[in-house]
Amino acid sequence: MIIYLHGFISSPASNKARAMRDYMQARGLGARFVCPALPDTPEAAVQAIEAEIRRAQGAQVTFVGSSLGGFYATWFAEKYERRAALINPAIRPDLGLAAYLGPQRNLYTGEAFVLSAAHLAGWHRLVVDRIDPERYLLLLETGDEVLDWREAARKYEGARTIIRDGGDHTMQSFPEHLPRILAFAGITRD
Repeated sequence: MIIYLHGFISSPASNKARAMRDYMQARGLGARFVCPALPDTPEAAVQAIEAEIRRAQGAQVTFVGSSLGGFYATWFAEKYERRAALINPAIRPDLGLAAYLGPQRNLYTGEAFVLSAAHLAGWHRLVVDRIDPERYLLLLETGDEVLDWREAARKYEGARTIIRDGGDHTMQSFPEHLPRILAFAGITRD
């Protein structure tokens, strides 16, 4: 089972989430993919992800997380000793998003909310200082204009890592990584 976790002010309608869903559906694996709509608050996002883990009913779960979703995927991978494929992951959203405090709008749903100090404190509580690099597949593009790819490369040193020159925060090379992500998750056709 893949639990895909989208990024900040994103949704299950994001390009990467749809690309992964479509790729898996085309191979008869659609029942093994879920992408919850993550609420803006860290506490509510964690609850939504926990609900998907319970729904998986003991299936082997691999998290796939993009940006802020990669931050959440790390927390859950360490908590449950599961694998996670990370796409240009956020390392410290409690610090990096501090500059964006105030009104925000989801890019896909149009839903408005106010990014507050409470969000930052919630993310701070989820920071994982030490990771087991064996749990991770790290996908980075050096042209990421939002996050410094070098921070992720340092944090996940020792993980299976692919770094592509150029690209951007959307991970332009994402479609070519889909077979690799499924192999990493141990997913084959039914």
